[in-house]
Amino acid sequence: MISRLHSLISRRLRVAAVAALCGVLAACASDPGIHADTLAAQGRLQHEQIKAGRFVLTAYTRISKPGQLLTIYIEGDGLAWRGRGRPSDDPTPRKAVGLQLAAADTGANVAYVARPCQYTPMSANAACTPEYWTGKRYAPEVVDAMNVAVSRLKARAPGSRLRLVGYSGGGAIAVLLAARRADVAEVRTVAGNLGVEEVNRIHGVTPMPESLDPYDVASRLVRIPQLHLSGADDSVVPTAVARRFAAAAGPCARVQVQPGLSHEGDWAAIWPAALAQPAGCR
Repeated sequence: MISRLHSLISRRLRVAAVAALCGVLAACASDPGIHADTLAAQGRLQHEQIKAGRFVLTAYTRISKPGQLLTIYIEGDGLAWRGRGRPSDDPTPRKAVGLQLAAADTGANVAYVARPCQYTPMSANAACTPEYWTGKRYAPEVVDAMNVAVSRLKARAPGSRLRLVGYSGGGAIAVLLAARRADVAEVRTVAGNLGVEEVNRIHGVTPMPESLDPYDVASRLVRIPQLHLSGADDSVVPTAVARRFAAAAGPCARVQVQPGLSHEGDWAAIWPAALAQPAGCR
């Protein structure tokens, strides 16, 4: 217990020190873990790890009012590739757009879950091999692990319904989770990959037969309110992908195009206003 407390205090001191320096030193972004801790501290989110299936997932949470809506943010694919045909050694994102969105959310119950193998030391994740951030990034066992993490977070907020928010590839995970759960009040995606096969075809890259495709489960979300935000300047996941998904998902799915925003644009700046918009059915 004493060693754990010492570790927690040391981590918080490190975050505070780095946060104080970040206004002067751009180097804070060079360490993804410190960058994430700093972002989370700005949103009063506490670091933790969740054992889920074959993975240990990194999370940041702030849950203070059980019974109220619990918003869970799911990170994008991160640094999956170093170059064409060259997987990275570690998929931890350098920008963490999903975490930026969570930190900008002032709600009472907010949680962020990184994707498998992101932020968590590889030594704690024996299952982490490059296939899980390349061809199997949306594999059934990945979705299973994310679902376990969501359920464990939900257990800490009894009576709460879920709002699932996914950035980029996290949008695919959010949809795949919503399709299998009965406690999802709404789904929101930001630059979401809502058609894995379609996006791979657009970019002329290798298909991912071991991954699930959110487009295939669109009809299961027909009664769930959805808001899918797409950047007008997004060349990674073009708006046509969101529109195709929404057409298959029915009248509860709405697409909103944000002018001037690219795939990794400053989504956090518009997020509070976007979060205030309803995601109701037509």
